[in-house]
Amino acid sequence: MREMEKHFKKRDSFQNKIGFILACVGSAVGMGNIWLFPYRVGEFGGAAFLFPYLFFVVLLGLTGVSGEMAFGRAMRSGPLGAFKKALEKRGKKYGAFLGFIPVLGSLGIAIGYAVVVGWILKYTVQSFSGILQVTENYGELFGTITTRYSSLTWHFTAILISLLIMVAGIQGGIEKINRVLMPLFFGLFCLLAIRVFFLENSISGYEFLWKTDFEKIFQIKTWIFALGQAFFSLSLAGSGTVVYGSYLKEEVDVINSSIHVAFYDTFAAILAALVIIPAVFSFGMEVSAGPGLMFLVMPSVFQQMPFGRIFSSLFFLAVFFAGITSLVNLFESSIEALEEKFSFSRRKAVSIVMIFSFLIGIFVEDVNYLGKLMDIVSIYLIPLGAFLSAILFYWVCGDEFVRREIQKGRLKSFPKCLLPMGKYVFCGISFVVFILGIFYHGIG
Repeated sequence: MREMEKHFKKRDSFQNKIGFILACVGSAVGMGNIWLFPYRVGEFGGAAFLFPYLFFVVLLGLTGVSGEMAFGRAMRSGPLGAFKKALEKRGKKYGAFLGFIPVLGSLGIAIGYAVVVGWILKYTVQSFSGILQVTENYGELFGTITTRYSSLTWHFTAILISLLIMVAGIQGGIEKINRVLMPLFFGLFCLLAIRVFFLENSISGYEFLWKTDFEKIFQIKTWIFALGQAFFSLSLAGSGTVVYGSYLKEEVDVINSSIHVAFYDTFAAILAALVIIPAVFSFGMEVSAGPGLMFLVMPSVFQQMPFGRIFSSLFFLAVFFAGITSLVNLFESSIEALEEKFSFSRRKAVSIVMIFSFLIGIFVEDVNYLGKLMDIVSIYLIPLGAFLSAILFYWVCGDEFVRREIQKGRLKSFPKCLLPMGKYVFCGISFVVFILGIFYHGIG
């Protein structure tokens, strides 16, 4: 017990609630909000997709996000230690083994994500330099950075930036950088949304975005992909939110914090849609262009836009901010696991994870291998990690434990509906996401 208390006193933490919320928002706001959400909206008929998406965001935010935050805080550990301690309450000794699943899931996504952040960094630099604005063939440009060994410098730089942030710790690195980058991200996208509003024929994009295709809103596939978008956008994986929760002080209300995270994550997605969809319509391009929407279509849009170089620079800079804040969250689970399991110093744990991630990442710089890695991790490991975390918190730890841990820091009484919703609805949804992801080969 004394060793645990000593470990707790030495453990880094977020300075306050605002810093914690911004860090969680930074982890949630990423590529899924910026390119996948507008793509899904375009694919599933505008507001027909928005309604089920918002429904699932509220449901998952209240049960899943708050549950993972409370789970990490209660155990004072990321998934490796949290799973172990939860099962030890029942006399089981395989918790640490199960805890490796979400840790490996986060690390796998981080390895691939670092490559993508490297691509974004190159586009950002080339936007500011003007090279992107005079490029004649964006397909050819994108092809030159998506083969093996073709983006080593940018990939390495993304890893190095993450290392510098993370070696400074939770309060001095992760919290500090999110306090700066997240307000900048929202500010830049608000400026872009205002500029796009004044583009000729942008009204067609707004009409498409808000017009409800009632045929699609009654299609089961619309609801399935809205669920997947909400689930992955909120970073429910049994890892990132759990580990951030482990650095959270007890006086913070996790339900209130989860509402803030869900709100700002959704705000970011809608902002991205308000920038991308009207801009694409204004220049008569394809709204359902998939990942190419960001790397192929948007550069073409900015090329034709007055003062396009400025707005291209702002766009990719904001996207880079979102990418780097998500990346540090993805890395944190494996870094914390090394600190927890082997008592490594922060500097040593960060260095090991970053070197390993870069070396493995070199082999998935080819977009074909990258896609396979991301599919395997997002279809199997991520939903399974979220499901295991939900079961351990809401079922294994017990009802009184859940009530006590979620109630910490709350002035209002514990919502009576939250416990059954967490036990039956969220746990059930996590399992359904796992099964549907396999059936559809990915839904988020």
